[in-house]
Amino acid sequence: MTGSDGEAAGVEARAGSEGAPADVRAEIGSLPPMGAHVSIAGGLHRAVERAAEIDATALQIFTGQPQRWAEPELDDEDVRLFREALAGSPIEATAAHDSYLINLASHREDLVRKSRAAFGAELGRCVRLGLDHLVTHPGNATGGDREEALRQNARALGEALAENPGATTVLVETTAGSGTALGWRFEELAALLDAVPSPERDRVGVCLDTAHVFAAGYDLSDDYDAVIEAFDRAVGLDRLGLIHVNDSRAELGSRVDRHAHLGEGAIGERGFARLMRDERLSRVPRVLETPKEDDPAASDRRNLDFLRRMAAERP
Repeated sequence: MTGSDGEAAGVEARAGSEGAPADVRAEIGSLPPMGAHVSIAGGLHRAVERAAEIDATALQIFTGQPQRWAEPELDDEDVRLFREALAGSPIEATAAHDSYLINLASHREDLVRKSRAAFGAELGRCVRLGLDHLVTHPGNATGGDREEALRQNARALGEALAENPGATTVLVETTAGSGTALGWRFEELAALLDAVPSPERDRVGVCLDTAHVFAAGYDLSDDYDAVIEAFDRAVGLDRLGLIHVNDSRAELGSRVDRHAHLGEGAIGERGFARLMRDERLSRVPRVLETPKEDDPAASDRRNLDFLRRMAAERP
């Protein structure tokens, strides 16, 4: 994921989808859950208000600070306010993204210890908040042995899941493949998931980031069906829990992670039209991580409107 969670706290939520015109409500109800990564500035419950402001039916948040080794303590009031806001909203699918500092595949023992503690704390917060998913990166094989790094990550995921029972599932995100990053090939993601011990394996899946897979060399624009079929063969569409919907400023196969507004990058309208009309993925939630610019709500509405238009227009 790229982007910032630092939007101003003073955004006042307008009416959500229940206050939208009837034709908009009908259109939203016929689509998979869709939304954006939204800020928690002012309190976790404010994220639900911001999601309603953009007529979202899905949301993703940070429950902590993504660039710091600092684990916030949730008190009962934080949890109550968030759960009540969620219960009174049109949100159908929820996710958190863990800290960018976490690397469960590192060869450095000190970093692995910190990563395991941070990931476990993050998963614990997600369970308390009742979130559906926790998105995590597969890490970097800094020691050079990619297979061992995948197994190490899988063991850490299994331990965290065993220590934090609940309904929250862990979704390992596809990567662009820069440097020593794991998970830019579908086969690596499958190997990681398969290495998670049973029964915790039932609580792991994949988050597919469109910009990442395109940069990794999977052509969602001109060879869409082949990409989805390759994912299904290697991982299985039944393990796809969430889609990060981002266009790519980077070219196909560049291994560079740069997000763009939908329809304005190298994937373009063609790829997103196929995605939005793919019956195989018709109920997989999708979340924007596109640039926010000066007005986060306006930017998110613009990109969600683009997806709705891609779904509505016939080829």
